Amino acid sequence: MKKTNTPITHLCLLFFGVLFIISSCKKNTDTIFPSPVLESESAAQKTHTKKYSAEVAQKWLDLQLRILYLSGSNPYSLNGNRQFAYMGVALYEAVVPGMPSYQSLHGQLNAMPQMPTTKNGDEYHWPAAANTALAFLTRNFYPTASAALKTSVDSLESALNAAYAGEAGAPTYLRSTEFGKEVAQRIFNWAQADNSQTIYSGYIASTDPTKWSNTTPNPTGVVAPYWGLNRQFVSGSFNNTASPPPPMYSTDPASEYYKMVKEVYDISQTLTNEQKATALYFRDNPGYQSGTHYQYIFNQVMKDENLTLDAFAVAQAKAGIAMAEAQINCWQQKYTILLDRPTKYIRNVLGHSTWSSFLAMPGHPDYPSGHSQTGGAFAKVMTSLLGENYPITLHTYDNLGMAPRPYNSFFEMADDIGKSRVYGGIHYTYSCTEGNKQGAKIAANILNKLKFKR
Repeated sequence: MKKTNTPITHLCLLFFGVLFIISSCKKNTDTIFPSPVLESESAAQKTHTKKYSAEVAQKWLDLQLRILYLSGSNPYSLNGNRQFAYMGVALYEAVVPGMPSYQSLHGQLNAMPQMPTTKNGDEYHWPAAANTALAFLTRNFYPTASAALKTSVDSLESALNAAYAGEAGAPTYLRSTEFGKEVAQRIFNWAQADNSQTIYSGYIASTDPTKWSNTTPNPTGVVAPYWGLNRQFVSGSFNNTASPPPPMYSTDPASEYYKMVKEVYDISQTLTNEQKATALYFRDNPGYQSGTHYQYIFNQVMKDENLTLDAFAVAQAKAGIAMAEAQINCWQQKYTILLDRPTKYIRNVLGHSTWSSFLAMPGHPDYPSGHSQTGGAFAKVMTSLLGENYPITLHTYDNLGMAPRPYNSFFEMADDIGKSRVYGGIHYTYSCTEGNKQGAKIAANILNKLKFKR
């Protein structure tokens, strides 16, 4: 006899179908929120980091973004994301003793020093520790900030300390601030030895006419030619992340190189208003230069999620390390491959002698795209924390009258950022798509290698 579904069966199928849809749409927050408390805890762990809001981290990131927002030339080179990474590690290390199922990153990050230990039997106030650590690093990482911004640093630290001293009581407050300052000092010393401060001999440009050089019509300046020599954060993070090399130089109209450059020219001749708006939005001048736009996006998401202090610290450490690592890899490739920007080829080979890009041409080689590689790393981390279909609408430049930009996922956003560089005439599609992939692979390696949980 043929089996038929009863009304009850239909109801059950409908119920479980709804449950499946709800669960599939739910944000993937399992990795961002720390696991339950362990049964065996020290006194420091019993004052759990997770019981505090992320207010302290949020306020410091707000202020750091004020420092990074620039209306003119960029004095920080690529330091913005580098410092975001170190501050993320410092924030995490300043509060991780209050996260019983989590552990220090010492022994996992290259050359990272051992962190100070908490005192047995003593309680700590984790926002106070974080406040001291972030204030210390903000002062030391941005010593050339304006007098007004330096005053804001002092004022923010003092205001938060006044509140925390009242909450914690004098002994706990003092113990916590001493701990936070020692964490910050060790992280800062570690950061100063990562080769970013090294003075190298003057850059000697290639004389090969098929390669990038800092000669006209390219900009005569040279941006960060030795950034790729910086110490990596995570050993092996670059493994299996390389793309096939970009097309070999050729003037043959049938060649992939010719087609790659011609696409940039063709797009430049038919730019729509929407394409121009996209290029200008991610030009980041005025605004957050050298990829620090992602920090603003991170900040916006953290505010939307209203995380606790422990979850914020984990998120910033992961995002910061991935973006800074992607930049190191990107600059290694740029000054090794030396793929030229489009201008010289479009003028000399395609014959459009007066052609100029819609956006100002940067003073470093084309491949891979720095915005794209940083964006791929950022998108991978944020997707791992919040899910593949996390909708986000960017409000970065509402103050400039630019329309908000909605996306259905972080990777959709990263793809659009890559397209913006092609619309701007300053990158090839290949440099953007492959840069995006490389950044995502680097971030995946980091997420697999670093063990935050015990």
